[in-house]
Amino acid sequence: MYSRVIATGAALPARAVSNDEFARMLAADGIETSDEWIRTRTGIEQRYFADEEKGETTTSLAVAAARQALERSGLAPSDIDLIIVATTTPDMVFPSVACHVQAALGASGCAAFDVQAVCAGFIYALNAADAMLRAGPYRAAVVIGSETLSRVLDMKDRSTCVLFGDGAGAVVLQASQDPGILAARMYADGRYDEKVLGLTAHLKAGAVVGDPFIRMDGRQVFKLAVEGLTESAREVAGLACVRTEDVALFVPHQANLRIMTMVARKLGIPDERMVKTVAEQGNTSAASVPLALDRAVRDGMVRPGELVLLQGVGAGMAWGSALIRWA
Repeated sequence: MYSRVIATGAALPARAVSNDEFARMLAADGIETSDEWIRTRTGIEQRYFADEEKGETTTSLAVAAARQALERSGLAPSDIDLIIVATTTPDMVFPSVACHVQAALGASGCAAFDVQAVCAGFIYALNAADAMLRAGPYRAAVVIGSETLSRVLDMKDRSTCVLFGDGAGAVVLQASQDPGILAARMYADGRYDEKVLGLTAHLKAGAVVGDPFIRMDGRQVFKLAVEGLTESAREVAGLACVRTEDVALFVPHQANLRIMTMVARKLGIPDERMVKTVAEQGNTSAASVPLALDRAVRDGMVRPGELVLLQGVGAGMAWGSALIRWA
């Protein structure tokens, strides 16, 4: 028994925030930046920010992406046995986002839980769902990456606030006799902890303790991301008995265009086979990979039988890859 992706979905907030708008915001605090400074270092031109007053939350975005994926799959909510949501920015400590998504979809009774592996979260969630569908008795799953990172950005920290955005992406997985997910692997190295990338805030006696904003050592993240993604891609290709050069569609974590391009070059994947949404959406953490995959599917970038490589990397440090034979 295997699992295969049969549909995708996506949801973005209404408000797009351009680099020029960021430059004006930062200038008001005496911090100098520009559209050119951001673009040349990251490849980002804009990102989307959720407005909670308009009902845009991690849960609402997850529900919208899941509904779209379900509609495209032809399955009903009652057909779903499993819902996994990858997120770093849940709307509350508990209940889980997944349980709220389940209620909104009307899929009561199925298993539902969240996964927290930051920007690698979707790969972790996909791997978990694949294993559960292979083992049974689960037959269909919705796997979602959803984030509202704008809530945890220090708008006076130029090194982080320009990088991140909000959104959600989803896939529907179905158990199948035909191979879909050929190989998937997850990795972590806790030695590279919050000093490299982290958000240390936590609740204590009714108060927020610690730093409530994302902090990052950009150079260290760049180095670890390139190394980890390159090696994990080679491993899953070896497990599937294919070459990385045979990948028809490369869907990397959309964090930084330089990282993406360098990994593609090391793997021998031509630039035209790489999905790039980072310019329009920024880094949406766990939502990044499913949002990019949905864009590729809608744009007709992949055909049945072709190989698709998905990758994520984030705080922890955590990273992983999944190689798919497209249905």
